[in-house]
Amino acid sequence: MSANYRDLREFVSLLDREGELHRIKAEVSSELEITEITDCVSKAPGGGKALLFENVNDSSFPVITNAFGSERRMSLALGHESLDDLGKRLSSLLEMNPPTTLREKLGLLPELLSLAKCLPKVKRMARPPCQEVVLEGEDVDLGMLPVLRCWPNDGGRFITLPAVFTKSLRGGKRNVGMYRMQVFDKNTTGMHWHIHKDGNHYFNEYRKAGERMEVAVAIGTDPAVTYAATAPMPQGMDEMLLAGFIRGAPVELVKCKTVDMEVPATAEFILEGYIDPEEKRIEGPFGDHTGYYSLQGEYPVFHVTAITHRKDAIYSATVVGRPPMEDCYMAKATERIFLPPLRKIVPEIIDYWMPWEGVFHNIVVVAIAKEYPLQARKVMSALWGSGQMSFAKMILVVDDATLLDKPALLLRRVQDRFDPWSDLVLTEGILDVLDHSASCPLYGGKLGIDATQRMAGEPPRGERAFHCSQSEEILSYLKMLDPSFATCRIVGPTARNPLVLIGLRKGNKSSRYLISKLEGANELMRQGVLLLFDDIDLSNDSLVLWKAFNNVDPLRDVSLDKDGLIIDATKKGTVDGFVREWPDEIEMSRDIKEKVRIRWEELGLKDLL
Repeated sequence: MSANYRDLREFVSLLDREGELHRIKAEVSSELEITEITDCVSKAPGGGKALLFENVNDSSFPVITNAFGSERRMSLALGHESLDDLGKRLSSLLEMNPPTTLREKLGLLPELLSLAKCLPKVKRMARPPCQEVVLEGEDVDLGMLPVLRCWPNDGGRFITLPAVFTKSLRGGKRNVGMYRMQVFDKNTTGMHWHIHKDGNHYFNEYRKAGERMEVAVAIGTDPAVTYAATAPMPQGMDEMLLAGFIRGAPVELVKCKTVDMEVPATAEFILEGYIDPEEKRIEGPFGDHTGYYSLQGEYPVFHVTAITHRKDAIYSATVVGRPPMEDCYMAKATERIFLPPLRKIVPEIIDYWMPWEGVFHNIVVVAIAKEYPLQARKVMSALWGSGQMSFAKMILVVDDATLLDKPALLLRRVQDRFDPWSDLVLTEGILDVLDHSASCPLYGGKLGIDATQRMAGEPPRGERAFHCSQSEEILSYLKMLDPSFATCRIVGPTARNPLVLIGLRKGNKSSRYLISKLEGANELMRQGVLLLFDDIDLSNDSLVLWKAFNNVDPLRDVSLDKDGLIIDATKKGTVDGFVREWPDEIEMSRDIKEKVRIRWEELGLKDLL
């Protein structure tokens, strides 16, 4: 396999030949309809197929979605049968030792020459593919692009798969990131880069200097470039070098028409322009990868001075929402590819797993080779201080890597081994911008769980084990305490720590009030670890995990006393003393759902699910 695709369309052709692409010839709308179709297909077993919408009713350009939305397509995109294979390639590069002898230097020449071939190259072309059509000044009109309005409560249409090129004011280092862009009008968009991202770091340089920041945006790049724009590269490292490493060939760049930037020569679309560091505009809301709407906020404004594109350009987009969706497979690639660099920082890590329900930044399960007391806590501290891992809200440490692909066995191991009074680590740190559960934006509680085997030198776990009644008996007892207790389910009733899931109809009652009902109820507290939810379908494991990882701020919502552990994963409001706006969950409107359902056969989707 090879990832050396000249452009997006070469990858699309391969997907077609491999049976991984579904072409939709019927007319569709970029206003919600493409999202609903993509959402349904991407949630099919294995991620469904890539979708090429050939007839979009408000644009002359076709739209591709879900191109990376399966393990198979992600492997094809990055040119390896297994994503771990690419990680091993990266590992061999990182493990190169400096040569000490002439023989060692000569032995390294093939590796160094191979690496040199990955460096991006700026080429002179009379008419590069991405500039077959050039629109400047008054001819610029973002309305020509089939930009999606993804979800009913979105603040507008959003460009969702852009590779955003910026340069540092100091030294001119290039950064390529992926930041959503809300289209405001014919020639301006928002630039939603988060406070922790390199794009924002560079923006602050221009803001402090009072200088205009030039920006270029590539849409519809070859797969390696698209992936590299999402990768958690160390600050100052050029993502185009990573793309070249994946491709095994350099990314060819060409000069822009109106700004001093270089962009991929074979991109489908290029947006050129600038950001005034003193100008901001309200952007959002946006149905985000967390499964919730990210809220409105002030972000920089991107002024488009030129649009260039291929004559028969393909518009590339992604749709994000409650997992699993296309971005989950891109995140899985990052998990596998960046394991070797992570092990360079924390060498005792054997492997790790980031469940989809944790939306990348809420939970990481780490397997270590344990050698000394409290090593699990050392690993937690190391991860909370390392790059993208610093955003992890919860870290679970185990000492058996075989459990990482066996979720049911992993949960049972934790339930049988976990001692709430000695294995919990509660602390505070930075959080992803999109975390809505914390009382303050950008930082909040962190939870660590040490589920490794005790060893000599560590205090033993307590001997206490919980006895568990039937769920019907527990629910009956709960209803006597308060009618707000609505449903109950027991996970692992024979485990040392049964997990009791309780659904609540809170109404105008606070979580604190309802928990107080439980704290004095010793009959109940002997049942196990209590996890409180709103009145949801507790039989849906994925839903339960998604709610638990998204809605808990450990410092506020984890209660441990002499009787046991209670975790509150309910929605918080003013009655709970929560003053931030709690975002709505993403849900498609009924009329769009019905419209797509009626057209299912016409769209050729009957056999895809």
